[in-house]
Amino acid sequence: MERPWPLTGRDEELRRVAAAIRPGAAGVIVAGPAGVGKTRLAREALAGCVRRGETVVFAQGSTAARPFPLGAFAGLLDVPPGEAAETIGRALDQLGRQLPLVLAVDDAHLLDEHSAIVVHRVVARRLAPVLITLRTGETAPDIVTSLWKDDHLPRLELAPLDAEGSTQLIARVLGGPVDTASAHRLWTMTEGSPLFLRHLLAGEVSAGRFTPASGIWRWTSEPTISPELAGLLEREIGDLAAGVRDVVDMVALAEPVAVPTLSALASAEDVEEAESRGLVRTDGVVARLAHPLYGEVRRAAMGTLRARRLRGRVAQTLDPEPDPIPRAVLTLDSDLPPEPALFVRAAEAATRMYDLPLAERLAHAAADTGDFAARVVHAAALSWLSRGEEAEAIHLDLVEGAPDPGTLAMVQLHRAGNLLFTMARPDRARLALAAAEATGAAPAHAAAMSLVLDVAEGDFAGVLDRAPQLLRGSLPDDLAGILVASAASAAAAVTGEEELLDEAAVVGGLTADRAPTVIPGFGLADFQVLGHRLAGTPDRGADLARRMRAASADLPGPARLMGLVVAGHAALACGRVDDALVSLREAWAGFDGSGHEFGFRCRTLLATALAQAGRPAEAAPLLTGVAAGHHPAYRLYLPDDLLALAWGAAAEGATTEAIARAAEAADLARDAGSPAYEVLAWQTAVQLGGATAAATRRLTSLAGLGPRAETALTHAKAWSDEDGDALLEVAHAWARLGDLVAAGDAAAQAADVQRRAGRQGSALTAAATAEKLAERSGACTPALVVAARPLPLTAREREIAALAARGLSNKDIAARLTLSVRTVEGHLYRAGHKLGVSERAALSGLLGVE
Repeated sequence: MERPWPLTGRDEELRRVAAAIRPGAAGVIVAGPAGVGKTRLAREALAGCVRRGETVVFAQGSTAARPFPLGAFAGLLDVPPGEAAETIGRALDQLGRQLPLVLAVDDAHLLDEHSAIVVHRVVARRLAPVLITLRTGETAPDIVTSLWKDDHLPRLELAPLDAEGSTQLIARVLGGPVDTASAHRLWTMTEGSPLFLRHLLAGEVSAGRFTPASGIWRWTSEPTISPELAGLLEREIGDLAAGVRDVVDMVALAEPVAVPTLSALASAEDVEEAESRGLVRTDGVVARLAHPLYGEVRRAAMGTLRARRLRGRVAQTLDPEPDPIPRAVLTLDSDLPPEPALFVRAAEAATRMYDLPLAERLAHAAADTGDFAARVVHAAALSWLSRGEEAEAIHLDLVEGAPDPGTLAMVQLHRAGNLLFTMARPDRARLALAAAEATGAAPAHAAAMSLVLDVAEGDFAGVLDRAPQLLRGSLPDDLAGILVASAASAAAAVTGEEELLDEAAVVGGLTADRAPTVIPGFGLADFQVLGHRLAGTPDRGADLARRMRAASADLPGPARLMGLVVAGHAALACGRVDDALVSLREAWAGFDGSGHEFGFRCRTLLATALAQAGRPAEAAPLLTGVAAGHHPAYRLYLPDDLLALAWGAAAEGATTEAIARAAEAADLARDAGSPAYEVLAWQTAVQLGGATAAATRRLTSLAGLGPRAETALTHAKAWSDEDGDALLEVAHAWARLGDLVAAGDAAAQAADVQRRAGRQGSALTAAATAEKLAERSGACTPALVVAARPLPLTAREREIAALAARGLSNKDIAARLTLSVRTVEGHLYRAGHKLGVSERAALSGLLGVE
């Protein structure tokens, strides 16, 4: 972290500055606020001048040197004291003797008068290109100002880094990918200032608060401003009079603060002074700090008692009706007495915003007063935060003290959800549901939870029989609606009931312009993405996933991670493997080791994406976990687990095993009553190069399930018939449908068929199509590898050679493929003979095995 930071996000600015200081050019002025990277950009541009053999004179304006004539050139020019004209002339003569020259002047707003005249004359006489940096908002000498006002030099305004440039810089410094929320938070706090970013990031990494997890750098706690950064910020803030300090501190504790509120709590003069000094900025409606880091400094500087008093003063001015959260949060951390009813309302509002950590904190504060409703809300937040045991303890206590059958029923239903999803105990969840049903109260909620448990147990027929009536009836609230919609979506997804899938999305509140307002909405979204993926309309699923991702992108806690999983699933459904990896790797870094039910889903999807990307070593530990077990609430996803194992085996070169896994997934889906999943499984088997007879037979009977089933059948027939032209048409059909991986595999298979038939021109055309599709998807599947590296080997010879290239012994290969060692030896001998190699090490390069 101490080495010079790379220059990132400034390519266009660097190009302009470099062009402006080439021989014969006049130069350029680079202006910008403090810490924006003006000096860093200048030094990078000047490095090119040094490489060209030019002399670089780097003058430095400063407050210390400003009182002295030619103070900026101290140590650079040997000019004895004298009359101004004579001193300036000698300085120009010395500069002229160093041609070819580039004159650089840093912080030109601090130049003394003599230095400023020298710089102006170098520019006016075109003695050399001049590169000047100066800080905006500071008064510069008139003669420096005239350089751009009189059009002697162009002026380049250097803005802070945007979010993308900041993220790229952080990733380069850390040497690895960065969690998007952490990167965005850094950018927001520093407002794109490379100087502030460097100090803040260095301090957080050194303190162990910014660390890598599962290959992703993440910010794991609240920041602490380092003394060095605090010193920089304190100098910018300056000394504050008592009234102005109150204004700044109240905004630091409660921003955004309504301007009328601030005016009621402080004098108009103090508010205006804070604004004029650039400490607070307003749009006439609300006031915020001029820079987010000012708040970190002021909050660290003020004492606990002062902070609690100021929060209380602001809280008492806020109306809780439009939004209870601001007043609740300030009251909770103030010297005011607790307001349980307010805290519960705010906790419910935070839950609707998916901010679970805040919801738990507010509900906990209300629950501490013994309020029954607050304890119910608190238990729900704990459950959604994967703290199931704590939630269960509260639920059991609430069951004993429930005042009426309706309340008892709702507590038992909440308990059933916690037992099923968070604690993975479907047997106990069913008992809790029975207890709720026995009260005779909350029948719609009980029916909704019953559907959810039926999905968990794989009773899709029962769900399809009962869900439509509930969907079309009068549901009491959003929670009942989302539960019924989720169960209906799950059953519709795996059975191919597209109309029911769409109806459920509307009832659940997941449409083009709406997102659900309760946490189970993420489960609904994933079922919807699955339904569109299996049906062959993945783009529709991607639209819904974007809605959920946008609703949760900037939140703490599991909501953001669940949104990432849904987004990753949607990208994988569309065959955008690279995009899927970005979202899923980040989500896994957050879920790994948490036990959260979405972590199981993330693991399977990430393993699939890594395998499809041709990264078997990275996929292997995830696949071990997939094989070890699944979450009992999500049995319907078991075919996906087997398909992940199929892609993992294929990535390792074990295509026989991979095809067998895909066929196993198809059989499992058929037995489970999931025909839409069976289609995907047989499609996968065909993409992997096998199961043509069985796939064609079963896909013929399933062809009416939608676009995917129809295209998969066409693919299976074309591959079985070894019809290269038909396979290329299938590739285009898959691309139109939105499955880029399947499209690439079909094109690659077309190239293989055409090559084996001796039609080299057609083979090259198909291979080029496969390559373009692979570039779009990021996939590196077995079919694509064959198309990219056509070799004179049979499928079996290539499979055995690939496994040998990965380091497996003949005995290991024989065991994995259920062959004799002698058979393996024979295939390896023939493969080596055809390829002209005798050593296993040589196979890696020929087969593209890393």
